[in-house]
Amino acid sequence: MNLSVNNVAEKPLLSEAKFIAGFHSIGEQRYHHQHPFHLLMHEGKLTRGQLQAWALNRYYYQSRIPIKDAAILARSEDPAFRLAWRKRILDHDGDGTKPGGIEKWLRLVEATGLSRVQALSGEGILPATRFAVQAYVDFVSTHSHLEAVASSLTELFSHKLIALRMDRMRLHYPWLSGGLDYFTGRLSQAPEDAEFALAWVVKHAHTRTEQDAAHAALRSKCDILWAQLDALYFAYVNPAWPPPGAFHPARDS
Repeated sequence: MNLSVNNVAEKPLLSEAKFIAGFHSIGEQRYHHQHPFHLLMHEGKLTRGQLQAWALNRYYYQSRIPIKDAAILARSEDPAFRLAWRKRILDHDGDGTKPGGIEKWLRLVEATGLSRVQALSGEGILPATRFAVQAYVDFVSTHSHLEAVASSLTELFSHKLIALRMDRMRLHYPWLSGGLDYFTGRLSQAPEDAEFALAWVVKHAHTRTEQDAAHAALRSKCDILWAQLDALYFAYVNPAWPPPGAFHPARDS
């Protein structure tokens, strides 16, 4: 006899080890460290203009991270969670006494040879960047709190990528060295944030359905990051067709 959808048995709960391993498997397969744009970057094969386009578009993503985190914070009724999560907003916005991640990224934009005014205005940002970044803000605002937190777990994999990026940028693009402070800060911030988020997700995913939703949330976040690099590759590498209104590198860059 066929069971109705409502009577389908819940799949067995994954053990904590298997649940956590699932996140790492997703990262190995789908995190954007494997994207061709990043591979070119780390091989020293990007032009100054391509790096400018990357820094400019990535700034738009960076500028929305505190907005994303504020949306997640607002979903919680737990003061302890809000206390822990608001650290992320301070890390990016700064606390008034030292620069946060957004200011540091602006300095990276300037190190590429572009002005911070251009980054702040959003002039030249790819349409696909806007759509992908807004999709992330919408995701954490409309999905469950568990899924919103789980989507942040790309930070589990970012430490290795950041360390590699800093090493290769100093090697291949020494003129960028003065703008790498953002990555220095994230080497400690990202693992701390990931440790808290992972422990919270493990504790609050009580059913297999919730565990599967948490895994799916991380896949969605990886897709969003990958889509941003797809747009950069198409616009500035191959076939190198930036859309109307997008940033155009100087001919000699």
